[in-house]
Amino acid sequence: MNLVVGVDAGGTSSRAVVATTTGSVVGRGLAGPGNPLTAGPAHAAAAVAAAVLAALGDHPPESVVAATLGIAGPATATQFAPSLAALGVRAPVTLVGDVVTAFASGTPAPAGAVLIAGTGAIAASVRADAVERTSDGLGWLLGDEGSGRWLGLQAIRTAVRTWSAPFATRIATQAGVGTADEMVYWAQSLPWNEIGDLAPLVCAAARTGDPHAKAIVDEAVTHLVATLDNLAADGPVVLGGGLLTGDTPVRDGVLKVLQSRGLTPRTAHDPAAGAAWLAARPLSPLTPTALHETLLGSRPS
Repeated sequence: MNLVVGVDAGGTSSRAVVATTTGSVVGRGLAGPGNPLTAGPAHAAAAVAAAVLAALGDHPPESVVAATLGIAGPATATQFAPSLAALGVRAPVTLVGDVVTAFASGTPAPAGAVLIAGTGAIAASVRADAVERTSDGLGWLLGDEGSGRWLGLQAIRTAVRTWSAPFATRIATQAGVGTADEMVYWAQSLPWNEIGDLAPLVCAAARTGDPHAKAIVDEAVTHLVATLDNLAADGPVVLGGGLLTGDTPVRDGVLKVLQSRGLTPRTAHDPAAGAAWLAARPLSPLTPTALHETLLGSRPS
């Protein structure tokens, strides 16, 4: 049995999928952060190898004929190949950006655009498994507009300016502060995880009609659509990241705008499976579309 490996390695975790060249998933694995920039090259390589080992299960590593790794941040295949070889996986290793695997997990199209809103936010035009151009993805200080962290920062800014509003009370309660001054000092310490954790609260408040939360969500939608529009890319649009793949008002708003333009966006599903599809595609007896349908399900949002 010829197998392929697909990996989605990010700053929080590394996920691996092992599949046949005809699109049957035979194993999945989960391990620690696989972004060399944040975890360090050695730790990232070890995490990816651990995820692959877990996904292989009882299948012999020698049966792997190709591996594609989707990595967040700058990296090279040579940083990961030795750790995989130590497992017995000596197949060619291809490394692509995580935006490429996100796009591939949503569509078998050879070109198009992907809009991702999670902790950060970025849009990219993708063609032939490579990024042609990006928009935003500049980090919290310079951009990532409409992202989860951006939502949290906007919530804090709104709360300290409207301290008597119910919205401010909800933000203060989650932050564990009692006054606007305490909120300022808390924010200045840059507790990034806690700031990002405010995003679900903002989305929940917007769902119940809170005017401050709705205004923040509406602005996030405007920013994200503008980020996508900046690419001026042809082809299908894939939505990725927790804010755009989950049941959130941000996703609802972006979908509404794009559908009003006659577009039918697709949703990124499992980027690790998208990476496996990239690895299997040139080796499969199936057409790329049929392989995608088997492995991921080629369907619109």
